[in-house]
Amino acid sequence: MSEIAEKRIISEKEIQKLNKKYKTLNLIDRIKALYEDFDESEIMLTSSFAATSAFLLKLFSEVNTDQIIYFIDTGYHFDETIKYKKQLSETYNLNVKSVKALAHEHEFTTKDKTWSENPDLCCSINKVKPLEVIKNKYTVWVSGLMEWQSDHRNSLDIFEQRGDILKFYPLVDVSKQQRDDFIKAHDLPFHPLVSKGYNSIGCQHCTVPGEDRSGRWNNNPKTECGLHL
Repeated sequence: MSEIAEKRIISEKEIQKLNKKYKTLNLIDRIKALYEDFDESEIMLTSSFAATSAFLLKLFSEVNTDQIIYFIDTGYHFDETIKYKKQLSETYNLNVKSVKALAHEHEFTTKDKTWSENPDLCCSINKVKPLEVIKNKYTVWVSGLMEWQSDHRNSLDIFEQRGDILKFYPLVDVSKQQRDDFIKAHDLPFHPLVSKGYNSIGCQHCTVPGEDRSGRWNNNPKTECGLHL
């Protein structure tokens, strides 16, 4: 991997040009183009290794297996998620690194059962803050969000400035049917809990079976962990 590049600020005009360029590209060409427009050291890729994470990871594995893939280890993942991460890492030769909360902060959420009374705080401690530590050195953050998954995601473009980092959503305009067709055509492995009715998978305490993201933060209006807001 190349040395860490200096963090760049991409202008609004440049973002508009990127969106115009990438809109016409197919998925694999979008990822190839990413490495033409940005150095590998500028790119942060995260994966939750959830329901259909193999979709985006398979695409990246065809372009660049050196790319670091950050997995936020909240300490509350299903055992199946950890096994799925291992399976995909081995199958697609992925360069996965885990990040996690400070031990004493995570321990506080365990003793306090913060997820039950204040899930926003629990997500902030165990998901958002650990990534903030490394996020500052990157120019662009790749995420597999798709617009049909929630109202918030329905408003996204391929490239969007979010705070001090540029977000790249190569799958944003992929329909659910197109995603499922790709998964079937390439025989991609689903997360083991999908067959049990879990279609969006987060931490054990806050995830139940349900369609799309309806099983997340059950009985709570919360729909996002905060990473992508």
